[in-house]
Amino acid sequence: MTCKFYGINPYQFPQKGEKTDGLHLCALESAQEALLPGLPDDLALRCLARLSHGYHGVLESVSNRWKDLVRSPEYANYKANQGWCGDWLFVVTERSNNQWIAYDREADRWHPLPKIPTEHDGLQHFGFSCVCVHNRLLVIGGSHAPRDTAYPRQTPVITNAVIQFDPYKKQWTRLSSMQTPRSHFACCVMSGKVYVSGGRNLSYPRGLSLAEVYDPLGDRWEDMPEMPNPQMDCLGISYKGKFHVLSDQVGLAEQNRSEIFDPSNKTWCTVNDIWPFSRAMQFAVQVMGDDQVYTVVDWGESLVKTRDSLRGEWYNVGAVPPVHLPDHCRELEAFGYGFAALRHELYVLGGKVSWGESL
Repeated sequence: MTCKFYGINPYQFPQKGEKTDGLHLCALESAQEALLPGLPDDLALRCLARLSHGYHGVLESVSNRWKDLVRSPEYANYKANQGWCGDWLFVVTERSNNQWIAYDREADRWHPLPKIPTEHDGLQHFGFSCVCVHNRLLVIGGSHAPRDTAYPRQTPVITNAVIQFDPYKKQWTRLSSMQTPRSHFACCVMSGKVYVSGGRNLSYPRGLSLAEVYDPLGDRWEDMPEMPNPQMDCLGISYKGKFHVLSDQVGLAEQNRSEIFDPSNKTWCTVNDIWPFSRAMQFAVQVMGDDQVYTVVDWGESLVKTRDSLRGEWYNVGAVPPVHLPDHCRELEAFGYGFAALRHELYVLGGKVSWGESL
């Protein structure tokens, strides 16, 4: 499961035209030593703030003053106001005991996040959604169930909890919960708000039609109009300003449809699906620039495909490279990997090879 992280929150940080030089440096200048010998602290701050988050651990090890600076709200605000937030890719793997890690593209480094708080220690978290909005990672809903396959009939705990990770403070916090607990649901971000719909829970095991939207600025959920048809195990994307809910049954002639929500008039419509691949044959969809859709389809050969929005046709972008493992004589094809878009690049992460080994 992956998420992208970039951009700034215009409601949180100083706006264009406001004074940013200095940024409470009076407190910093009271220290004994300079941030960088020979430079005034405001210029030193500018130099240090240009370094990506992947180097923060190194910066903090230089001196106590650097550590205090890197962990300060002033430093985070200054980076964001200058547009130096960086790009993070958040990942959690199925055998990691719910341990999230983050990739810093600029530093080309991976680093672990603090352990996510949970009331269900020892249970695997799956069926959740994750999005990034206003410079924060949100982990939403999902199910908690035993990892041990010896207990396949134990009832999962389906949650409405929302947990937020602040990359500047490096901590998790609880946000307002969804109004409806749900797992395996559609979710996306549009215009700074989080939209969720469909999925399933113990009361609606065959699919939900309920939908809701989250406003991060007010930390509140509001009901949306219900979908015309319940959807379970569905996928959500933001495409051309609308919330598309793709069914896990797409690609089958008798259920070849999607639900689309238009936030401008708050209405749903059902359309014949533009999606020719059932979800069993693909595991991720990414949208670049609001209208360029990409996916990876596994038909014996993992292919990256994109859709020509004018013609309505799909064509191949290229194949996912095979995997080279130490002490193995031939190339191996991976499957079950993550697929994510970050800025103008596509990433394929992790996966398994044919005999069940995780990468």
